[in-house]
Amino acid sequence: MSINITNDRFCINRKIAPSISIERFFELVKELGLNKVELRNDMNGGSVTDGKGGDAVRNMADKAAIKIITINAVYPFNQLNDDVLSRTRQLLSDARDVGAESLVLCPLNDGTQISDDETISALKTLAPLFAEYGIQGLVEPLGFPQSSLRSATVAQSLIKQAGVPFKLVLDTFHHHLFEDAENDFEQDIDITQIGLVHLSGVTDTRATHLLTDEERIMLSEGDLLKSKEQVNRLEQMGYRGIYAFEPFSSVMDSWTEEDIAREIKNSILFLNQ
Repeated sequence: MSINITNDRFCINRKIAPSISIERFFELVKELGLNKVELRNDMNGGSVTDGKGGDAVRNMADKAAIKIITINAVYPFNQLNDDVLSRTRQLLSDARDVGAESLVLCPLNDGTQISDDETISALKTLAPLFAEYGIQGLVEPLGFPQSSLRSATVAQSLIKQAGVPFKLVLDTFHHHLFEDAENDFEQDIDITQIGLVHLSGVTDTRATHLLTDEERIMLSEGDLLKSKEQVNRLEQMGYRGIYAFEPFSSVMDSWTEEDIAREIKNSILFLNQ
């Protein structure tokens, strides 16, 4: 199947540009003919805004005609305590201040089991907070063996059982890591409830269960995650939402602006060729 994903459906996660300022990041994305970004709270000392404040970042984004799609992420959303709730409120405040549309929720990822009932309870507790700030919640299952929520279809089921207006983040890396993902995906996934798709590539040939975020790069012919095939299937199933490039590898620490631009261009070309 030949696909043509238009530039307005691509989003760039700031993880790809750790060495440049947030203002220059916005400008670079604009220069590439794109207009959507994803910010983070695990860079630059944990500051979503690089310490510049929400109003300043909103103004920078507006100047570059950039839309901030999400902030990534609340962790661990399904093991709620006073600290997690406090950090969630802060991130919701950050999201509202910078003009972000949504906030990602990631599950506990340390081998501790979290029951479905606990996750449902957490979703019910968080939903009124998100409504208060006017921010969309996006639940991202993590495919790591030690993750407490690995399945996209289970995540959707728990959201439905909780009766909350959250949506799903489908990540091609985490989908690949979860060994049972293919068994139930096409039958049970609700395309209409996918709020965002994360894209990355892996060329490391080690066993799947040994892969970590460090192996996540941009897309290429050698991608073992088959992210392009995952995108093709999503398009065939009717997904028309946003794709966010989310590489993690430390190799990007030394990337120049030219490197960043090249990798983004090549990944988009690879998906659409």
